[in-house]
Amino acid sequence: MRVPLSALLLSTLLASCAPVTPEARIRVALTDAGLDKEIAACMAERMVDRLTIAQLRKLSSLSKLREADIRMMSIGEFLHRIRALGDPEILKVVTKAGLGCAIAV
Repeated sequence: MRVPLSALLLSTLLASCAPVTPEARIRVALTDAGLDKEIAACMAERMVDRLTIAQLRKLSSLSKLREADIRMMSIGEFLHRIRALGDPEILKVVTKAGLGCAIAV
C-alpha cells in the first residue's frame, strides 16, 4: 500500500504543531537553568501536578539562571532566587521535588 506524499507531509506538519506539555516546558526551563537533564525530568514530573499553569510560567523564568551558572551557585542563593518569584507554594514544591530527585536519581 502506497501512502501519497501529501498525506506524509500533512502528518509531519501536524506532528510539528503538537502542543508542548507543561511538564515538557518546566523540564526545558530547569535544563536551561543548568540542571542535569535527568534531575530536571524527575523534578518536572513531580511538580507539574502540584503547580498551576501560572506558577509553571513563573518557573520558566528560571532559564535566566543559566547566566549565573547554577553549578557555581550555593543552595541558599538558588533558593533565594526561587523565593524571589514571590510564591511560597512554588518554593515548597521546588524544594521538595529537588530533594526527592537528588536522592532518587
